[in-house]
Amino acid sequence: MYRRQVRRRRAVLLLLVAVSLTLFSLFFREGSSGGPLHGVQSVVATIFSPFEEVTGRALKPARDMINWFDETFDARGENERLRGQVGELRDELAQRQTELAQRKELGKLDALTGGGVVPSGQEPVTARVIGRSPTVWYATVTIDKGSSAGLAVDDPIVTGDGLAGRVSAVTRGTSQVTLITDPDSSVAARVFPGGSTEIPADAPTGVVEAAVGDPKDLQLNFVQRGPDINEGDTVVTAGFSVGNLASLFPPGIPIGEITDSSLEEQQAYQRVHLRAYADLRDMEFVQALVDAGKGDGG
Repeated sequence: MYRRQVRRRRAVLLLLVAVSLTLFSLFFREGSSGGPLHGVQSVVATIFSPFEEVTGRALKPARDMINWFDETFDARGENERLRGQVGELRDELAQRQTELAQRKELGKLDALTGGGVVPSGQEPVTARVIGRSPTVWYATVTIDKGSSAGLAVDDPIVTGDGLAGRVSAVTRGTSQVTLITDPDSSVAARVFPGGSTEIPADAPTGVVEAAVGDPKDLQLNFVQRGPDINEGDTVVTAGFSVGNLASLFPPGIPIGEITDSSLEEQQAYQRVHLRAYADLRDMEFVQALVDAGKGDGG
């Protein structure tokens, strides 16, 4: 009895499989042309559509999760790629800005020393600042040129904006520069009236020295009588001896601009105040005015 039921079930199953294959074959042949099996297709679709909808709803969270993981990994990869590009662009921008600033500073140096301030028999030697004094005054700096490039003690040092100081010690490959803000620095100078194209023969003269305790403030001391000194007037190197002080610098190198010229201080102390043109804190390149042909080429 049991075997007979099994054979019947197998026969029914084979019949259903055969009918299913026949329907699918006819379905693909007829397509959607509206043939005689179109109604059968509609019936089959109507029967199975609820199951399809339920299955789609049940699987939707899984599909959404898979899509979320795919999109997340793709977004992370794109984010890393964009970060790398931003870093490269930032480095390139910094390099270009540095090169531009260096070219600008070197251009100003060449304009200054090419404008007639270098006397006959001297020539400019360009050097880079490689060290600064650890004090707040930045009274000295070290540059990467020394005796092998012709530098010697007391050679003037200039930036593209004006006088920076003088060489105070040399080795073969480096030099120490004492800045005009150093308490031991003294520079014979004269005042160039603002708006004038020439320095008057009776232009006031004096000695530029650092103000005690304030490296940002320079003073023109021992001011000689002459035309009135006004704020905004230019102070340049005198290029000659003042009293017992012999000038180490050629004439006409800009030093700074008068910032305070009160008559009371002039009359009582023979003194006015000025601000240096050269940015002594941030300068990167300087030029030393050396005797022509003095370097040994090493």
